[in-house]
Amino acid sequence: MAKDARSRSRKRASARRSRGPRVLLVAALLLVAAFAGGWFLWAGPGPATRELSVVVPEGATLSRAARELEKAGAIASRPVFLTFAKLFGGGGTIRAGEYRIAPRSSARQILAMLQDGNTLQRLVTVPEGMASILVAEALAKAPALTGAAETPAEGSVLPDSYAYVRNEPRAAVLARMQKAMAAYLAKAWAGRAKGLVVTTPREAIILASIVEKETGKPSERTTVAAVYANRLKAGMPLQADPTIIYPITKGKPLGRRILQSELRAKNGYNTYTMRGLPEGPIANPGRASIDAVLHPAQSKALYFVADGSGGHVFAETYAQHQANVAKWYALRRARGEM
Repeated sequence: MAKDARSRSRKRASARRSRGPRVLLVAALLLVAAFAGGWFLWAGPGPATRELSVVVPEGATLSRAARELEKAGAIASRPVFLTFAKLFGGGGTIRAGEYRIAPRSSARQILAMLQDGNTLQRLVTVPEGMASILVAEALAKAPALTGAAETPAEGSVLPDSYAYVRNEPRAAVLARMQKAMAAYLAKAWAGRAKGLVVTTPREAIILASIVEKETGKPSERTTVAAVYANRLKAGMPLQADPTIIYPITKGKPLGRRILQSELRAKNGYNTYTMRGLPEGPIANPGRASIDAVLHPAQSKALYFVADGSGGHVFAETYAQHQANVAKWYALRRARGEM
């Protein structure tokens, strides 16, 4: 009987020893399955079925970003996202901004996007020579901005492309445009050439706005600036056509030829009926036109007229100018434009 008891004891011990590896194997398999499931949530296709836009606020933590992602439906589980981000995220910091999440983007791809700062770029563009009334219209039409922005003072905006984020106030974007102009003008004015006809930064902006509207050819800007500087020094009227148009349209295209009555109009802008600079800028000049006014070409030219190729031909005397005008008219007649 004792022998049978010892036999049963040996069998139970053997059974326990055989169950031990099986339990460990099952536990290991469950752990692998759990990890695989979590890894699928991390690296597998995400839950988004359409393109999503998610905003990560300035100063947001990874936890706050994960909350926004989960709320938008970009990730399935905030805790899983945070766990795997800590394990495999590399410790990189995330960047604020608006992110465009493609359908089925994995959590791993989304974290990489946040760490790389691949934000959605929304831009509002101010071309060189755009009038302020059109700047205000461009801001009003820009999607995803909030609030209103007043029409800025003419010449106070630096032409450029400005990035913005969803729900940013229009007034804040406009403030950046004006800050950029103030900074550029201050730097350019500090490095100006000596002996200029313009004596203040405002006068420089006024003249630069005229240069901007008179030529779109970069190589001509400094010479056009020199012509107007020479005219101002000589006490001659500037006779710049864009200054006639500005009081009529506030910078929008006229869409027709200038009338004789408009040439004779007396106001603070018409440089055919007044001497000196107009009372204010007629557009927002770009960097190149500002630089041209502050560093004009060494030229004695007092006149210029279109040459038919998109540029102008310059003259020092009125007789030379008349001959150039005659050539321009002949070219226009040959083209059937007159």
